[in-house]
Amino acid sequence: MFVVRPAALADIDALEAMAQVSMPGVHTLPRTREKIAASVERSVASFGAHVDIPSEESYLFVLEQRATGAIVGTAAIHASAGSNGTYFSFRNDVIQQVSRDLNISHSVHALTLCSELTAYSQLSGFYVANRAGAGLEAALLSRARLLFAVLAPHRFGDRFFVPLAGVTDKHGHSPFWEALGRKFFKMDFLDAERIIGGARNRTLIVELMPHYPVYVPLLPGDAQAVMGQIHAGGELAFNLLTEEGFEADDYIDIFDGGPILQAHKNTLRSFSGSMVRDVVSAEPGKPADLMVSYAVAASNEQSFRAVTVACPAAEALDTIALTQEAQDALMVAPGDSVICVRI
Repeated sequence: MFVVRPAALADIDALEAMAQVSMPGVHTLPRTREKIAASVERSVASFGAHVDIPSEESYLFVLEQRATGAIVGTAAIHASAGSNGTYFSFRNDVIQQVSRDLNISHSVHALTLCSELTAYSQLSGFYVANRAGAGLEAALLSRARLLFAVLAPHRFGDRFFVPLAGVTDKHGHSPFWEALGRKFFKMDFLDAERIIGGARNRTLIVELMPHYPVYVPLLPGDAQAVMGQIHAGGELAFNLLTEEGFEADDYIDIFDGGPILQAHKNTLRSFSGSMVRDVVSAEPGKPADLMVSYAVAASNEQSFRAVTVACPAAEALDTIALTQEAQDALMVAPGDSVICVRI
C-alpha cells in the first residue's frame, strides 16, 4: 500500500537522492540539499500555520511505500502564486488584422506577457520514481494535494493552475527559449531556470521580457512547433490533470513554452465528486466485481494522509468500508470521518 503524507525533515535525504535523477529541464525539486531542506521546512511551517487568507504557504507531499518506508514520489501545492510579487506567463491571443482597401482579413497568433495567474493556487513538484510502471499510486499522488484543498478550502484560492515542463532535449536545450528568451536574457535555458525560473523573479522579467505582443509567425519553426507541447517526462502528469478537469490552451510558460493548465475548483473532480463518509471496518470476502477504487483522505489538516482503497460503492451510503491496513495508514478508526472520491 502507498500513502501520501506531508513531507517531514526526516525525508530530506530521500528527496535529495530523488532530485539527482530528474531530467534536465524538468524541475520537480530543488537541486541542492540546502534548498530541499528549506522547501521541507517551509512546508512543515505551512501545515502548522493558522491561515485566514492564502499567502506564502507551500505544502509538499511525499508518496511513501508503506511496506518499505521508501519515498517514491513528490507533489506540491502553493497557496497563492506570486504571493510576494507577480507570476508571469504568456497568454495565447489572436490579433485580427483587416485591410478594407486590399479586402484582406486575417488572424495572427500572438503571445502577450501577462500576470493573470497571480494569486491562483499552483500545483507543482509532481514526480513518481517508477513513472513507466506507475498505477493508482500516481493518480493518488496527483489528487491528494487537491483533496487537502477540499479539506482546507480557506488555505487556497478558487482557481488552480499547473505549469508543465515544455520540450527540451537530453541536455536541457529548449527551442522556445533559444528563439525568444535568450534574445532578452543572454543566457542558457537551464541557467535562466536556475536563476529566475522557480520564483519567476518579478524585477528581472519586467525589466527584460518584451512588453508588447510577440507575433508567433515571426518565431522559427522549431520554436512554434513546441509551443504548448509537454516534455516526454510530463505525459503522466498531463493525463492525470486533464482527467481531473484541468484545461490547457490559454497560457504557456515564458521559459520553455510548456503548457499551463488551469481550472476553477468547481470543475475539478476532487471538488465536485468528493464525499464525506464515516469509516466502518471492511468485511473480508467481498467479491472483487463489487469493489470500486477510491482515493481516501483523513479529514485532518495537521496529520493529512491519503490512500487508495477498493471497497463497495460508497455513493449511496453514509459509510465507507476500510481494511485495518487502510485505517492504520490514515490513522483513523471506525466512526471517524474521511473524504473520498472515485479514482
